Amino acid sequence: MFAYLTFISRHKAMLGFGFIAVFWGNFGQSFFIAWFGADIQSTLGITASVYGSAYSFATLLSALIVVWLGGLIDKVSLRTYSIAAVAGLAAACLILSLAQGLAGFLLGIFLLRLFGQSLLPHTGVTSMARYFTESRGKAISVAMTGVPSGEIVLPFLAVFLTGLVGWQNTFLLIGIAAVIVLMPVMWWLSGPSIFAATNHVKSEPLLEGVAVAGRRAVLKDYRFWLALPGLVANPFLITGIFIHQNFIVAAKDWTVSWLAICFVVYGISHWLSSLLAGALVDRYKGVRLLPFYLVPMLLGMLVLAFVPGWWTAMMLMSLLGMAAGCSPPVTGSMWAEIYGTRTLGAIRSMTMAIMVCATAASPVLFGYVLDAGTEVRTLFGFCALYVAVAIILMYFSYPSHPHRHALAAE
Repeated sequence: MFAYLTFISRHKAMLGFGFIAVFWGNFGQSFFIAWFGADIQSTLGITASVYGSAYSFATLLSALIVVWLGGLIDKVSLRTYSIAAVAGLAAACLILSLAQGLAGFLLGIFLLRLFGQSLLPHTGVTSMARYFTESRGKAISVAMTGVPSGEIVLPFLAVFLTGLVGWQNTFLLIGIAAVIVLMPVMWWLSGPSIFAATNHVKSEPLLEGVAVAGRRAVLKDYRFWLALPGLVANPFLITGIFIHQNFIVAAKDWTVSWLAICFVVYGISHWLSSLLAGALVDRYKGVRLLPFYLVPMLLGMLVLAFVPGWWTAMMLMSLLGMAAGCSPPVTGSMWAEIYGTRTLGAIRSMTMAIMVCATAASPVLFGYVLDAGTEVRTLFGFCALYVAVAIILMYFSYPSHPHRHALAAE
């Protein structure tokens, strides 16, 4: 912990940029938007099925667009990219605050998922991975603590503001705050004096005739396809569990209030494991740790499937928090280690789009399986088997062949 404090003190402006970008991205995450679901349906006069379908469609559409927009961070200055992302978040909140029907809701959610869930965290993590080298793991982990910080704080803000001014005025206040608070802060923290290396990465000359490892190189690399089932495992399973938590609560004889308490454990576990993973990445490299970050998810699926008792809820949430916290430092560093940093934004945006598609697919697939009468034991037993196979495939991907890609460039 002392090493982290020293590191943060030495690079507080740059790390602050990463943390703030990731934290504000929470306004586009499912855990925050979910608090307004019932009020949105009531105000706009839409059914639960229409609401869910629109939400999934907007999420999938944002995943397609982010492949292009995410890659632009490799071509423009960090300041320009950051301000554009903040403006997009503010526009999303304004549109939602004015929505009178399904069309307004669909457009607002699409922009909120695009700029909140995807591009703001993408900005924070990519800048950390690109600028830092020896301490890349710690930098990414510090930035990603913005997620558990939001998971702990923002639900209370959502409940308080909704009760005080309503859900639409809540989004209006968030949009105003993005313009008058977040935008000036991001403008200052992304300045050339702080992120000189990052802001000028686009102007570094390439050697004539030398290609750079980008999306095409990743897609042609067999290691990527071996690792892919494991890369999507955490977002796919965590989203499915959270969306269908009421079914799980009933099947395990828990209570909703007890699970709500356990969410605090999830946030703390998420935060601590992110910091630990960052330190381990700096010591051992992300590529060598790749198979191990799925172990908490494997244990969580086994607990959920086969271990009875009220106390297993806290064990499950702790393991899920560990899984969520370990993933970004490991994978975020691994892309830079294997493929370099010059096209890191393009590579990360592609993989991020795949993750977003996984989060959109899992609620539908889980719902279909549960509606078919499948027991929790059976469903999550198969999920545990899936994670186990994914770990084996991951081991034979990048960790077994950790050589840097021939086209990689810093």
